[in-house]
Amino acid sequence: MNLHSNSIRSFFLDGPAGRLEAILNPGAPAARYAALVCHPHPVFGGTLHNKVVFHAMKAINHFGIPVLRFNFRSAGRSQGEHDNGRGEVEDVLAALDWLDREFQLPVVLAGFSFGAAVGLRAACPEPRVTALIGLGLPVAPIEGRSYSFRFLDDCPKPKLFVSGSQDIFGPAPLLEHTIESSAGPKTLVRIENADHFFAGKLHELRDVIQDWIPKTLVA
Repeated sequence: MNLHSNSIRSFFLDGPAGRLEAILNPGAPAARYAALVCHPHPVFGGTLHNKVVFHAMKAINHFGIPVLRFNFRSAGRSQGEHDNGRGEVEDVLAALDWLDREFQLPVVLAGFSFGAAVGLRAACPEPRVTALIGLGLPVAPIEGRSYSFRFLDDCPKPKLFVSGSQDIFGPAPLLEHTIESSAGPKTLVRIENADHFFAGKLHELRDVIQDWIPKTLVA
């Protein structure tokens, strides 16, 4: 299978708990970056087909960047069992390994909700990742789920954070404290009247990402 063709490709990549279902949206032949987008919580229906994940992919792919999405273990047709974010960090690293083998390019990593918590944790110390996008960062403990973002304090990579002003998982005081504590460079954008899933605001989300990328990535 020629994964560098101009066609969208569905395939499986090798993960630490079994194969992981994946989709590659191809980029331009002269692409300078590759990208990885991580989906929200699989126990609550999150998959690589999530609307926020799809729109993040389209925003990044707009610049000719090849974008990989994959299903965490237990999601969709991926093998393995959900591991509460621990093993999922290893899933992210497996996806980065695949991108590195295929493209040998610096990576932009984006994640939504659970995908941001897990993806950014995996990517911050990764030399292969050059920039980070956190969408709907779940800073508030809700329904027994709680994530620490202290690792951002020592993460000097360019970071874009986008949340809705009505996001119950990202109340303004807690979100702003988290971002203020994180290392720069960093940008926080709050989309007015948007909820956690950016319902009715997905095109605004895409605009924010498309505005940030050319200002951040080296041409």
